[in-house]
Amino acid sequence: MKQQEYIQLEEKYGAHNYKPLNVVLSRGQGVWVWDTDGKKYLDCLSAYSAVNQGHCHPRIMHAMIEQSRRLTLTSRAFRNDQLGLFYKELCELTRSHKVLPMNSGAEAVETVIKTVRKWGYQVKGVPEDHAEIIVCADNFHGRTITIVGFSTDPGSREGFGPFTPGFTIIPFGDAEALEAAVKPNTVGFMAEPVQGEAGVIIPPAGYLQKVRKICTQKNIMLILDEIQTGLGRTGKLLAEEHEGIEADLTLIGKALSGGFYPVSAVLSNSEVLGVLKPGEHGSTFGGNPLACAVARAAIKVLTEENLIENAEKTGAYFLDELKKIKNPSVREVRGLGLMIGMEFHSEAGGARQYSEKLMESGILCKETHDNIIRFAPPLVISKKEIDWALERIEPIIREK
Repeated sequence: MKQQEYIQLEEKYGAHNYKPLNVVLSRGQGVWVWDTDGKKYLDCLSAYSAVNQGHCHPRIMHAMIEQSRRLTLTSRAFRNDQLGLFYKELCELTRSHKVLPMNSGAEAVETVIKTVRKWGYQVKGVPEDHAEIIVCADNFHGRTITIVGFSTDPGSREGFGPFTPGFTIIPFGDAEALEAAVKPNTVGFMAEPVQGEAGVIIPPAGYLQKVRKICTQKNIMLILDEIQTGLGRTGKLLAEEHEGIEADLTLIGKALSGGFYPVSAVLSNSEVLGVLKPGEHGSTFGGNPLACAVARAAIKVLTEENLIENAEKTGAYFLDELKKIKNPSVREVRGLGLMIGMEFHSEAGGARQYSEKLMESGILCKETHDNIIRFAPPLVISKKEIDWALERIEPIIREK
């Protein structure tokens, strides 16, 4: 079939809740993907950081195939021989005490909301049904009704109410606003260390340290959503490490499976996760043996193949080179590790035009919030491959 025929099938039979670039991919390996016509592209999106380890990594693939031959799903009604090992290895890697496994990132966010509310009632002494969680403007934590209810993006909210109460929204990167927003019934503050969907928005230096101090002083839980920033994307295992802090609850997903399978997790301690008793929360697929085997392999690839260090090194190089491209339409180029945003002035006519031209040149990336392009290739990328990308990016972006 031709690419246009695949596109027509999607348009005819699928809900139109996405606006993808019109490329139909059929194969991937490392940083590269190929369309159905055989054209080769460098992937600069990494499935929104879900394929940090590169497409179809052979070690993760082998783990998935081997486990699928043995046992895929038991539900949590029974134990399996992968779950305990997954817990142990993940806790040792992240210095966590307890893990609660789920499937999608949104499920992890919903899990942490439930858990922190329950902690507020049982431990902090907040009156039942009065718990409040503080979140940030321009956040992106998922697409469930509860989550979009505390989004400030009109496209995520409009037409989906009524929404779940119990959330207070403050500006991102403003520690003073957080301190002022804390009330007696506040149980937690949830934020992304770097806002990804908002366009790679990096908070001021020292922000997370101030936030950590406020949460400790006010006896509220610091929740960091590292579903996109975690597992090496910013040049550290977790983005919180850039400021030397530890959250009370950390959310990871996406690259936890290297793109092979939906796996997410809430990382915390016994005090918080201990409030959940049997039957109060769960998931049929959460913690299944196939997911655990895949995640164990994905974690080993990140650490044993030095992908985190590579993200720090190549990300700094990529960012510096992108900053050298001259175009008065570019408002700012910013980034951390291999999480880079290029923002255009609003009068430039939007970033979609650049995404489409880059696609024609063999670079796949995607605009966000109309005026921003993200460059976030798999962490296996080499300097040579970045140079290959820059040769194609520079003439498209530069001043004409």
